[in-house]
Amino acid sequence: MKLNYYEGLDIQSSGTTGTPKKIHRTYSNIKTCIKFACKGQNITPNSKILTVTRLTHAGGSLLQTIPAMHIGAHVDCEIFNPYTFLDKIKNYTHTFLPPAMMKAVIKTKGWKNCNLNNIRIVTGSDIVTWDLIEEFVSKGAIVQPNWGMSEVGPCCINATYKTQKDIDKHKKNNYILGDTFYVDWEIVNDQLFIKSNQCIYSGWFATGDIVFEDNGVLYYRGRK
Repeated sequence: MKLNYYEGLDIQSSGTTGTPKKIHRTYSNIKTCIKFACKGQNITPNSKILTVTRLTHAGGSLLQTIPAMHIGAHVDCEIFNPYTFLDKIKNYTHTFLPPAMMKAVIKTKGWKNCNLNNIRIVTGSDIVTWDLIEEFVSKGAIVQPNWGMSEVGPCCINATYKTQKDIDKHKKNNYILGDTFYVDWEIVNDQLFIKSNQCIYSGWFATGDIVFEDNGVLYYRGRK
């Protein structure tokens, strides 16, 4: 990650839209991303963020770490270790865990009796299955599947689950994209298009994601 107050930030894309590449964000664009990231995840100066993902990617840097630092919240960055994660996260309010990391934590011995009460677990970067959401909610966590892209912005579409009742309102055979939007969006020939000041491109951007809407909720079907 290259960060300069005046020049902006270079992050590495994951390759969702093609060959992995460097994505440049201007300082003005970063400020916009910070605004929606804080609003979308309820990050305040009193929040405590544990970052365990790579800072070279949007999920590790722009989703929580930089927004929290910008408003003066506490941030710690550590290498992910599933065996110590449950002890460490007790001291924090927020973290970001991709599905693979969630699965790794569930497999540890401490999972059975752990308490994640009111800790916000934001997840994404890959398909988030309902069983993962249910597992973490059952431990008291606030689980927030989040859709974003390196080119588009870190916090664009998401949903928040605190109870099984919340999950039951949305749970279908398809994967959740979200019911809360920080971008303009439309579906054209089943493909999701978005427009936002978070995006590095002007106008409508074709995401390549095949989605459908049901009562104001977007669900993911696959890639174009």
